[in-house]
Amino acid sequence: MNAMLFSSFRVLVAASALALGVQAAQAQSRPWDTIGRDATRAEVKAWDIDVRPDFKGLPAGSGTVSRGETVWEGKCASCHGAFGESNEVFTPIIGGTTRKDIETGRVAALVAGNPSAPQKTTMMKVATLSTLWDYINRAMPWNAPKSLSADEVYAVTAYLLNLAEVVPADFTLSDKNIAEVQKRMPNRNGMVFYEPLWKASGKGDVKNVACMKNCEVDPKVHSSLPGFARDAHGNILEQNRVIGPVRGADTSQPPPKGPVGSAPPPKAVVVAAAAPAGGVDAKALLNSNSCTACHGVKSKIVGPGFNEIAAKHKGRADLEAYLMGKIRNGGEGVWGAVPMPPQAQVGEADAKAIAQWIAAGAP
Repeated sequence: MNAMLFSSFRVLVAASALALGVQAAQAQSRPWDTIGRDATRAEVKAWDIDVRPDFKGLPAGSGTVSRGETVWEGKCASCHGAFGESNEVFTPIIGGTTRKDIETGRVAALVAGNPSAPQKTTMMKVATLSTLWDYINRAMPWNAPKSLSADEVYAVTAYLLNLAEVVPADFTLSDKNIAEVQKRMPNRNGMVFYEPLWKASGKGDVKNVACMKNCEVDPKVHSSLPGFARDAHGNILEQNRVIGPVRGADTSQPPPKGPVGSAPPPKAVVVAAAAPAGGVDAKALLNSNSCTACHGVKSKIVGPGFNEIAAKHKGRADLEAYLMGKIRNGGEGVWGAVPMPPQAQVGEADAKAIAQWIAAGAP
Protein backbone atom coordinates (compact mmCIF):
# COMPACT_ATOMS: atom_id res chain seq x y z
CA MET A 1 0.00 0.00 0.00
CA ASN A 2 2.81 2.42 0.85
CA ALA A 3 4.49 1.54 -2.45
CA MET A 4 1.29 2.39 -4.32
CA LEU A 5 0.94 5.72 -2.50
CA PHE A 6 4.56 6.58 -3.25
CA SER A 7 4.09 5.74 -6.93
CA SER A 8 0.94 7.91 -7.11
CA PHE A 9 2.80 10.74 -5.37
CA ARG A 10 5.58 10.56 -7.97
CA VAL A 11 3.04 10.75 -10.84
CA LEU A 12 1.37 13.75 -9.19
CA VAL A 13 4.69 15.58 -8.74
CA ALA A 14 5.68 14.90 -12.37
CA ALA A 15 2.32 16.20 -13.65
CA SER A 16 2.60 19.32 -11.48
CA ALA A 17 6.13 19.98 -12.74
CA LEU A 18 4.96 19.61 -16.35
CA ALA A 19 2.09 22.04 -15.78
CA LEU A 20 4.42 24.57 -14.16
CA GLY A 21 6.84 24.23 -17.08
CA VAL A 22 4.08 24.92 -19.61
CA GLN A 23 2.92 27.96 -17.61
CA ALA A 24 6.52 29.28 -17.41
CA ALA A 25 7.02 28.86 -21.15
CA GLN A 26 3.74 30.67 -21.83
CA ALA A 27 4.74 33.47 -19.47
CA GLN A 28 8.09 33.90 -21.22
CA SER A 29 6.67 33.89 -24.78
CA ARG A 30 5.99 37.27 -26.38
CA PRO A 31 3.01 38.15 -28.58
CA TRP A 32 5.20 38.61 -31.66
CA ASP A 33 7.02 35.29 -31.29
CA THR A 34 4.41 33.53 -33.43
CA ILE A 35 4.22 36.25 -36.11
CA GLY A 36 6.01 35.69 -39.40
CA ARG A 37 8.77 33.20 -40.13
CA ASP A 38 12.50 33.08 -40.65
CA ALA A 39 13.65 34.25 -44.06
CA THR A 40 14.85 31.48 -46.35
CA ARG A 41 18.39 31.43 -47.70
CA ALA A 42 17.08 32.31 -51.17
CA GLU A 43 15.19 35.33 -49.81
CA VAL A 44 18.23 36.62 -47.95
CA LYS A 45 20.41 36.11 -51.02
CA ALA A 46 17.99 38.08 -53.21
CA TRP A 47 17.96 40.96 -50.73
CA ASP A 48 21.67 40.99 -49.90
CA ILE A 49 23.02 42.50 -53.13
CA ASP A 50 25.42 45.14 -51.81
CA VAL A 51 29.09 45.11 -52.79
CA ARG A 52 31.61 46.23 -50.17
CA PRO A 53 34.82 48.19 -50.81
CA ASP A 54 36.76 44.95 -50.31
CA PHE A 55 34.53 43.51 -53.10
CA LYS A 56 32.80 41.05 -50.80
CA GLY A 57 29.38 40.40 -52.30
CA LEU A 58 30.57 40.91 -55.86
CA PRO A 59 29.01 38.26 -58.13
CA ALA A 60 31.11 36.25 -60.56
CA GLY A 61 31.15 37.59 -64.09
CA SER A 62 33.02 39.63 -66.66
CA GLY A 63 32.50 42.20 -69.39
CA THR A 64 34.58 43.75 -72.14
CA VAL A 65 34.93 47.43 -72.95
CA SER A 66 33.46 46.83 -76.41
CA ARG A 67 30.36 45.13 -75.05
CA GLY A 68 30.03 47.90 -72.49
CA GLU A 69 29.96 50.43 -75.32
CA THR A 70 27.09 48.55 -76.96
CA VAL A 71 25.07 48.42 -73.74
CA TRP A 72 25.90 52.06 -73.05
CA GLU A 73 24.68 53.28 -76.45
CA GLY A 74 21.41 51.39 -76.06
CA LYS A 75 20.55 52.09 -72.43
CA CYS A 76 22.73 54.87 -71.00
CA ALA A 77 23.80 57.40 -73.63
CA SER A 78 20.39 59.09 -73.85
CA CYS A 79 20.94 60.57 -70.39
CA HIS A 80 24.73 60.57 -70.00
CA GLY A 81 25.98 61.21 -73.54
CA ALA A 82 27.91 58.82 -75.79
CA PHE A 83 31.10 59.40 -73.80
CA GLY A 84 29.64 60.01 -70.34
CA GLU A 85 30.30 63.72 -70.74
CA SER A 86 26.74 65.06 -71.05
CA ASN A 87 25.51 67.65 -68.57
CA GLU A 88 22.04 67.88 -70.10
CA VAL A 89 20.18 65.48 -67.80
CA PHE A 90 22.61 64.48 -65.06
CA THR A 91 26.04 65.62 -63.88
CA PRO A 92 28.83 64.34 -66.17
CA ILE A 93 30.39 61.00 -65.26
CA ILE A 94 33.65 61.34 -67.18
CA GLY A 95 36.11 64.25 -67.20
CA GLY A 96 38.40 66.20 -64.89
CA THR A 97 40.91 63.40 -64.27
CA THR A 98 44.42 63.03 -65.65
CA ARG A 99 46.98 60.26 -66.04
CA LYS A 100 48.91 61.88 -63.21
CA ASP A 101 45.84 61.44 -60.98
CA ILE A 102 45.83 57.74 -61.82
CA GLU A 103 49.45 57.53 -60.67
CA THR A 104 48.95 59.43 -57.41
CA GLY A 105 45.44 58.27 -56.56
CA ARG A 106 44.35 61.81 -55.78
CA VAL A 107 42.52 64.04 -58.26
CA ALA A 108 44.49 67.28 -58.28
CA ALA A 109 41.45 69.29 -59.39
CA LEU A 110 39.76 68.47 -56.07
CA VAL A 111 42.59 69.73 -53.88
CA ALA A 112 41.42 72.68 -51.81
CA GLY A 113 42.30 76.02 -53.25
CA ASN A 114 42.64 74.88 -56.85
CA PRO A 115 41.12 77.77 -58.85
CA SER A 116 40.98 75.83 -62.10
CA ALA A 117 38.89 72.94 -60.74
CA PRO A 118 36.21 72.00 -63.30
CA GLN A 119 32.72 70.78 -62.53
CA LYS A 120 33.02 67.70 -60.33
CA THR A 121 32.32 64.55 -62.30
CA THR A 122 31.61 61.08 -60.93
CA MET A 123 35.03 59.76 -61.90
CA MET A 124 36.70 62.67 -60.12
CA LYS A 125 34.94 61.97 -56.84
CA VAL A 126 34.47 58.22 -56.55
CA ALA A 127 37.24 56.54 -54.57
CA THR A 128 36.18 52.89 -54.63
CA LEU A 129 35.40 50.97 -57.79
CA SER A 130 32.89 48.87 -55.85
CA THR A 131 30.78 52.01 -55.40
CA LEU A 132 30.58 52.52 -59.15
CA TRP A 133 29.77 48.85 -59.84
CA ASP A 134 27.23 48.67 -57.02
CA TYR A 135 25.37 51.82 -58.07
CA ILE A 136 25.08 50.76 -61.71
CA ASN A 137 23.88 47.34 -60.57
CA ARG A 138 21.23 48.72 -58.21
CA ALA A 139 19.94 51.84 -59.92
CA MET A 140 20.62 51.82 -63.65
CA PRO A 141 19.15 52.34 -66.16
CA TRP A 142 17.11 54.98 -64.39
CA ASN A 143 13.85 53.88 -66.03
CA ALA A 144 14.50 50.16 -65.44
CA PRO A 145 16.75 49.71 -62.37
CA LYS A 146 18.22 46.25 -61.67
CA SER A 147 17.47 45.14 -65.24
CA LEU A 148 21.14 44.72 -66.22
CA SER A 149 22.80 41.33 -65.87
CA ALA A 150 26.02 41.03 -63.84
CA ASP A 151 28.05 40.70 -67.05
CA GLU A 152 26.43 43.85 -68.47
CA VAL A 153 27.32 45.76 -65.30
CA TYR A 154 30.94 44.59 -65.61
CA ALA A 155 30.92 45.67 -69.27
CA VAL A 156 29.43 49.13 -68.63
CA THR A 157 31.86 49.69 -65.75
CA ALA A 158 34.75 48.66 -68.01
CA TYR A 159 33.57 51.12 -70.69
CA LEU A 160 33.51 54.00 -68.19
CA LEU A 161 36.96 53.05 -66.91
CA ASN A 162 38.26 53.05 -70.47
CA LEU A 163 36.77 56.50 -71.12
CA ALA A 164 38.67 57.70 -68.04
CA GLU A 165 41.87 56.03 -69.35
CA VAL A 166 42.03 53.72 -66.35
CA VAL A 167 41.96 50.57 -68.51
CA PRO A 168 42.79 49.99 -72.22
CA ALA A 169 40.20 49.53 -74.97
CA ASP A 170 40.76 45.74 -75.18
CA PHE A 171 40.29 45.21 -71.42
CA THR A 172 37.94 42.67 -69.83
CA LEU A 173 36.81 43.57 -66.30
CA SER A 174 35.87 40.67 -64.02
CA ASP A 175 35.49 39.69 -60.40
CA LYS A 176 38.98 38.19 -60.65
CA ASN A 177 40.83 41.41 -61.60
CA ILE A 178 38.63 44.21 -60.24
CA ALA A 179 40.77 44.57 -57.10
CA GLU A 180 43.82 45.27 -59.28
CA VAL A 181 41.89 47.89 -61.24
CA GLN A 182 40.97 49.55 -57.95
CA LYS A 183 44.67 50.41 -57.56
CA ARG A 184 44.35 52.69 -60.62
CA MET A 185 41.25 54.66 -59.57
CA PRO A 186 42.12 58.39 -59.96
CA ASN A 187 40.76 59.38 -56.54
CA ARG A 188 41.41 56.18 -54.58
CA ASN A 189 43.33 58.15 -51.93
CA GLY A 190 40.71 60.85 -51.72
CA MET A 191 38.63 59.38 -48.90
CA VAL A 192 39.08 60.85 -45.42
CA PHE A 193 38.84 58.51 -42.44
CA TYR A 194 37.13 60.38 -39.60
CA GLU A 195 37.65 58.14 -36.60
CA PRO A 196 34.79 59.34 -34.35
CA LEU A 197 32.32 58.66 -37.13
CA TRP A 198 33.38 55.02 -37.44
CA LYS A 199 34.16 54.16 -33.80
CA ALA A 200 31.20 54.18 -31.43
CA SER A 201 33.37 53.95 -28.31
CA GLY A 202 34.76 57.10 -26.71
CA LYS A 203 33.73 60.52 -27.95
CA GLY A 204 30.74 60.87 -30.26
CA ASP A 205 30.94 61.95 -33.86
CA VAL A 206 29.10 65.23 -33.23
CA LYS A 207 30.68 68.01 -31.16
CA ASN A 208 27.96 70.63 -31.65
CA VAL A 209 30.39 73.50 -31.94
CA ALA A 210 29.19 74.95 -35.24
CA CYS A 211 26.33 76.98 -33.80
CA MET A 212 26.18 76.91 -30.02
CA LYS A 213 26.21 80.67 -29.58
CA ASN A 214 25.65 83.80 -31.66
CA CYS A 215 23.67 81.71 -34.11
CA GLU A 216 22.35 83.40 -37.22
CA VAL A 217 18.64 83.99 -36.67
CA ASP A 218 17.77 84.27 -40.34
CA PRO A 219 20.33 82.20 -42.28
CA LYS A 220 20.84 83.28 -45.87
CA VAL A 221 20.81 80.98 -48.87
CA HIS A 222 24.12 81.44 -50.64
CA SER A 223 23.17 79.54 -53.80
CA SER A 224 19.82 79.42 -55.54
CA LEU A 225 18.34 78.81 -58.97
CA PRO A 226 17.07 81.97 -60.70
CA GLY A 227 13.31 82.04 -61.20
CA PHE A 228 13.57 82.20 -64.98
CA ALA A 229 15.56 78.94 -65.01
CA ARG A 230 13.29 76.85 -62.76
CA ASP A 231 11.43 75.32 -65.68
CA ALA A 232 14.32 75.24 -68.14
CA HIS A 233 14.14 71.44 -68.41
CA GLY A 234 10.42 70.96 -67.88
CA ASN A 235 8.52 70.36 -64.68
CA ILE A 236 10.79 68.45 -62.29
CA LEU A 237 7.68 67.23 -60.44
CA GLU A 238 6.84 65.01 -63.41
CA GLN A 239 10.37 63.70 -63.94
CA ASN A 240 10.38 60.72 -61.63
CA ARG A 241 11.34 57.15 -62.35
CA VAL A 242 8.54 54.65 -62.19
CA ILE A 243 10.27 52.52 -59.54
CA GLY A 244 11.13 53.60 -56.00
CA PRO A 245 10.49 56.80 -54.06
CA VAL A 246 9.77 59.93 -56.05
CA ARG A 247 10.76 63.51 -55.37
CA GLY A 248 10.93 66.80 -57.21
CA ALA A 249 9.73 70.39 -56.96
CA ASP A 250 6.87 71.69 -59.07
CA THR A 251 9.00 73.97 -61.19
CA SER A 252 6.02 75.12 -63.24
CA GLN A 253 5.11 77.24 -60.19
CA PRO A 254 7.03 80.03 -58.43
CA PRO A 255 9.42 78.98 -55.64
CA PRO A 256 7.57 78.10 -52.42
CA LYS A 257 7.65 80.69 -49.66
CA GLY A 258 7.11 78.17 -46.89
CA PRO A 259 9.40 75.35 -45.74
CA VAL A 260 10.41 72.82 -48.36
CA GLY A 261 8.30 69.71 -48.00
CA SER A 262 5.10 71.50 -47.02
CA ALA A 263 3.61 70.80 -50.45
CA PRO A 264 1.92 67.46 -51.22
CA PRO A 265 4.37 64.73 -52.25
CA PRO A 266 4.90 64.44 -56.01
CA LYS A 267 3.44 61.60 -57.98
CA ALA A 268 5.13 59.49 -60.61
CA VAL A 269 4.09 60.18 -64.18
CA VAL A 270 1.87 57.37 -65.45
CA VAL A 271 -0.19 57.68 -68.61
CA ALA A 272 -3.79 56.77 -67.83
CA ALA A 273 -5.18 53.84 -69.75
CA ALA A 274 -7.64 54.57 -72.52
CA ALA A 275 -10.06 52.53 -74.57
CA PRO A 276 -8.12 50.54 -77.17
CA ALA A 277 -8.23 51.92 -80.71
CA GLY A 278 -8.29 49.27 -83.39
CA GLY A 279 -7.80 46.57 -80.76
CA VAL A 280 -4.44 48.02 -79.51
CA ASP A 281 -4.11 50.17 -76.39
CA ALA A 282 -1.31 52.58 -77.33
CA LYS A 283 -1.15 54.14 -73.88
CA ALA A 284 -0.67 50.74 -72.27
CA LEU A 285 2.22 50.16 -74.68
CA LEU A 286 3.80 53.47 -73.59
CA ASN A 287 3.70 52.36 -69.96
CA SER A 288 4.89 48.80 -70.56
CA ASN A 289 7.87 49.99 -72.63
CA SER A 290 8.83 52.73 -70.12
CA CYS A 291 8.28 55.47 -72.72
CA THR A 292 6.71 57.61 -69.99
CA ALA A 293 9.96 57.62 -68.04
CA CYS A 294 11.33 60.10 -70.59
CA HIS A 295 8.20 61.56 -72.22
CA GLY A 296 5.15 63.19 -70.69
CA VAL A 297 1.90 63.45 -72.60
CA LYS A 298 1.79 67.24 -72.56
CA SER A 299 5.22 68.25 -71.30
CA LYS A 300 8.92 67.51 -71.68
CA ILE A 301 10.68 65.25 -69.20
CA VAL A 302 13.95 64.04 -70.72
CA GLY A 303 12.47 64.08 -74.21
CA PRO A 304 9.53 66.12 -75.56
CA GLY A 305 5.89 65.50 -74.65
CA PHE A 306 3.86 63.39 -77.06
CA ASN A 307 1.53 66.34 -77.74
CA GLU A 308 4.59 68.43 -78.61
CA ILE A 309 5.80 65.81 -81.08
CA ALA A 310 2.38 65.66 -82.72
CA ALA A 311 2.20 69.45 -83.01
CA LYS A 312 5.75 69.80 -84.39
CA HIS A 313 5.20 67.33 -87.23
CA LYS A 314 1.52 68.04 -87.91
CA GLY A 315 0.69 67.74 -91.60
CA ARG A 316 3.71 65.63 -92.50
CA ALA A 317 2.69 63.12 -95.18
CA ASP A 318 4.91 60.29 -93.94
CA LEU A 319 4.45 61.03 -90.24
CA GLU A 320 3.47 57.50 -89.22
CA ALA A 321 6.51 55.92 -90.92
CA TYR A 322 8.77 58.70 -89.61
CA LEU A 323 7.66 58.15 -86.01
CA MET A 324 8.03 54.37 -86.33
CA GLY A 325 11.62 54.90 -87.46
CA LYS A 326 12.37 57.19 -84.52
CA ILE A 327 10.86 54.75 -82.05
CA ARG A 328 12.75 51.70 -83.31
CA ASN A 329 16.00 53.28 -84.49
CA GLY A 330 16.36 56.33 -82.24
CA GLY A 331 17.68 59.69 -83.32
CA GLU A 332 19.33 62.93 -82.24
CA GLY A 333 19.19 66.66 -82.95
CA VAL A 334 15.47 67.21 -83.52
CA TRP A 335 14.82 68.24 -79.91
CA GLY A 336 18.31 69.15 -78.77
CA ALA A 337 21.55 67.35 -77.97
CA VAL A 338 20.05 64.53 -75.87
CA PRO A 339 19.78 61.45 -78.15
CA MET A 340 16.76 59.18 -78.36
CA PRO A 341 18.13 55.65 -77.88
CA PRO A 342 16.89 52.86 -80.19
CA GLN A 343 13.95 50.93 -78.76
CA ALA A 344 14.53 47.68 -80.64
CA GLN A 345 12.51 45.77 -78.05
CA VAL A 346 9.32 47.46 -79.34
CA GLY A 347 7.85 45.24 -82.04
CA GLU A 348 6.87 46.67 -85.41
CA ALA A 349 3.13 46.31 -84.71
CA ASP A 350 3.46 48.03 -81.32
CA ALA A 351 5.63 50.80 -82.78
CA LYS A 352 2.97 51.35 -85.45
CA ALA A 353 0.22 51.60 -82.85
CA ILE A 354 2.21 54.17 -80.84
CA ALA A 355 3.04 56.12 -84.01
CA GLN A 356 -0.62 56.20 -85.05
CA TRP A 357 -1.61 57.43 -81.60
CA ILE A 358 0.96 60.28 -81.70
CA ALA A 359 0.08 61.16 -85.30
CA ALA A 360 -3.55 61.50 -84.23
CA GLY A 361 -2.52 64.21 -81.77
CA ALA A 362 -1.69 62.01 -78.75
CA PRO A 363 -5.24 62.32 -77.40
